[in-house]
Amino acid sequence: MTPDSVGRLVSQGHAVAVESGAGNGAGFDDEQYQEAGAEIQPDRSAVLAASDLLAVVNAPRDAEEWGDVPQGTVVVGLLKPFTAPIEVFEYWAEQGVTALSMDALPRVSRAQSMDVLSSLSTVIGYRAAVVAAERLRKFFPLLMTAAGTIPPSRVLVLGAGVAGLQAIATAHRLGAKVEAFDTRPEVREQVESLGAAFLTLDVEATATQDGYATELGQEAHQKENERLREPVARADAIITTAQIPGQRAPILITRDMISGMKPGSVIIDLAAESGGNTEVTEAGRAVFHAGVQIVGAQNLASELPRDASQLYGRNLANFLLYLHQAGLTWDADHAASVPDDEIVNRMIVVHHGQLVHGGLLKRQQGGVLGVAHR
Repeated sequence: MTPDSVGRLVSQGHAVAVESGAGNGAGFDDEQYQEAGAEIQPDRSAVLAASDLLAVVNAPRDAEEWGDVPQGTVVVGLLKPFTAPIEVFEYWAEQGVTALSMDALPRVSRAQSMDVLSSLSTVIGYRAAVVAAERLRKFFPLLMTAAGTIPPSRVLVLGAGVAGLQAIATAHRLGAKVEAFDTRPEVREQVESLGAAFLTLDVEATATQDGYATELGQEAHQKENERLREPVARADAIITTAQIPGQRAPILITRDMISGMKPGSVIIDLAAESGGNTEVTEAGRAVFHAGVQIVGAQNLASELPRDASQLYGRNLANFLLYLHQAGLTWDADHAASVPDDEIVNRMIVVHHGQLVHGGLLKRQQGGVLGVAHR
């Protein structure tokens, strides 16, 4: 939460407690939060003791990281039920905690102002293009000098969701020659409106109700790999964004395809946390294969913390106000009662002592998402 979003909640009659130093990394100090009407608490345990509802960025790394979370506390944040430690959710269930995950928000029109994934994907797509420009050993734009002409870099963006479109727009503004591909043909117009050429590879997939591309069959996937071989080989920089919620990211670029790229080329893999879009991606690391640098990008939004926090804080404040208006209450025993609502129901991951999110239940039964970091 930023001072701006705290101020919105306070103006609606809510009391807000903020952990001392919580905003320092994003450029917001305790004084700014106090001016917005927040009460500064000295540490995390004091915030937990003072709060009915806890607004966070991510789930803790283990059940002990936050200490005891009081019964009846409602936790709201990017809880990542498909990948965060399942022990955390099981612990919350035992403690009587209710948890709602912002990354499970349905993409319906009335939830647009709360859509955290779109907001952060905008930040991530922009940052990915900048990181590609930083890592590449040549200019992005065309340069005409007395010593001769330097042609523009070729950038290939795979996946034209929010992150991909922002990466296209940023790379184009930096002067690169941009190509893009997505299995959803309906995004072609958006890609071309941003100045990129849309690759026609005769490989298509349908979209889910939330706008994600569905998984390709094995034959179509092999066809996609083969038809991407030439665009991959001519690219100086590639940004990959293809992910399927709850599943391993599809392999779009094989080792053999990377070997066919020019030495010094760069791949920024935004699907690294779910296994990666290349066969050699390692989450959180930059590795080299055949002279090509493959960056397993993790949490790029944190590299632009001020603006990322502004966007996330606004989405979060909008949701908290919506949740209040929809009827979130606590009874005399401080047990939370969550409203029966289309948006809220999709976001509940833990409630009434049980894991209720489909991804968590599958993992609890042994159907764990298979992600190998090589």
